[in-house]
Amino acid sequence: MSQESAIRQAARQAEARPLDNRSKHLRRLVVEGLLGGGRGHIGSSMSPIEILRVLYDEVMRFDPAQPKWTGRDRFILSKGHGCLAQYALLVDKGFIARETLGTFCKKDSILGGHPEANKIPGVEASTGALGHGLSIGVGMALAARVQKRDSRVFVVMGDGEINEGSVWEAAMSAGKHRLSNLVAIVDYNKIQSYAFTDEVQPLDPLPEKWAAFGFDAIEVDGHDVEALSKLFRELRYDGDKPTAIIAHTVKGRGVPFAEHQPSWHHKNKFTDEEVRAIAAALEDA
Repeated sequence: MSQESAIRQAARQAEARPLDNRSKHLRRLVVEGLLGGGRGHIGSSMSPIEILRVLYDEVMRFDPAQPKWTGRDRFILSKGHGCLAQYALLVDKGFIARETLGTFCKKDSILGGHPEANKIPGVEASTGALGHGLSIGVGMALAARVQKRDSRVFVVMGDGEINEGSVWEAAMSAGKHRLSNLVAIVDYNKIQSYAFTDEVQPLDPLPEKWAAFGFDAIEVDGHDVEALSKLFRELRYDGDKPTAIIAHTVKGRGVPFAEHQPSWHHKNKFTDEEVRAIAAALEDA
């Protein structure tokens, strides 16, 4: 069995593993946002939870009391439509108040359907027009090098997003400048807006493509907290290559009837029955 096949199989097996309390807690915060707005990208917000959890819990340096602290690491959610995942972590870490989640997508709220840097403490870049986050991350990583700071930059992208040509222009630049303080993470859940990636634009062999652009490309089960922790601990941020992490995930993870379902990419309105079903499913996940 190839490494890729083994990791895909591991990701499928992840569906059979129960979520621990930490992962459930963060997903409950996502649901609070969905309830507040009555709409949202549930599938896209559930798939990267463990990736963000490990980054915020164990890897990144930040200070919620000083969101602009110069020595912080930078995080960019390039797949901005999955913003409820980032909002959950920002609430959990104390950047924003929990009750703010109830204002998601409402008039005058700081929490829009895509993250905005000048409104939300802890958000480094406004994203949502897909394909721009990695370019911003390249600029931040170069700035850190020029200013002789050891800040690292982590960019989470959607798999459908990397159809954008601008992603590969940024990747080419990162490879040229050997930005080892830059980590590009692909949330590879195999579904993009309302269709499977294989039907829209097949992406494989994905690791080889990133490697061809000068990255050290690594695959991982994106729901395996221990595997993610080990991977980030062992990364070399002072080497001579940027890193691309291909994280195999399940869209809608934690809500079985939404998992692998393109129709759950986004909902304009949740019915009361759906809300009750989501809440119950999370408790049993």
